[in-house]
Amino acid sequence: MQIGKFENERPASFFNLQIKFCKFAHYLICTLIMKFFLKPIIAALPVICILSSCRQTEVFEKDTVIPGYKWQSNFKAAGAFMITDTVSEYNIYIVIRHTDAYSYNNIWLNAGLQAPGDSLQEQKTNLALGNDAEGWEGIGMNDIWETKKLITGTPKRFKKAGEYRFSISQIMRDDPLEHVMSIGLRLEKAP
Repeated sequence: MQIGKFENERPASFFNLQIKFCKFAHYLICTLIMKFFLKPIIAALPVICILSSCRQTEVFEKDTVIPGYKWQSNFKAAGAFMITDTVSEYNIYIVIRHTDAYSYNNIWLNAGLQAPGDSLQEQKTNLALGNDAEGWEGIGMNDIWETKKLITGTPKRFKKAGEYRFSISQIMRDDPLEHVMSIGLRLEKAP
């Protein structure tokens, strides 16, 4: 008996056959998995992502450009939107775009909403736009900032179907109020 040899050792050709068989089995299994399981999943993944991201929450948005970026107190941003779903609840936002040169950390607005067949109901609203310590709220690019502020504490359910009218005016002391680029209203179905 030689040192380093085992008594039941098989010839090298047998091991080569085993290795080739294992490689072939591995290749076959991987090919079948790719062909019948992973490829359809990989092919369906973009479709699944697109369909799952198609949930549209936005119902309405209208922005009004402020002429010359100088908002006169008598200039009202106004518009109308249709409500057909009186069961769902909605979040109501004011969307304001201003420059970095805007002089205040807030803005006072008179926001009005008129339901079908009713009179205009107005409310005074103070919206915080930023603070001295942290800067402007919202999304900024260069010197332009856009802020979306929820003006209803809780989601609102519209009782009547039909056309609703809205108006937004500024009630700050400055007249005109400079560096406000646009103002608007946005409705989203509440999650």
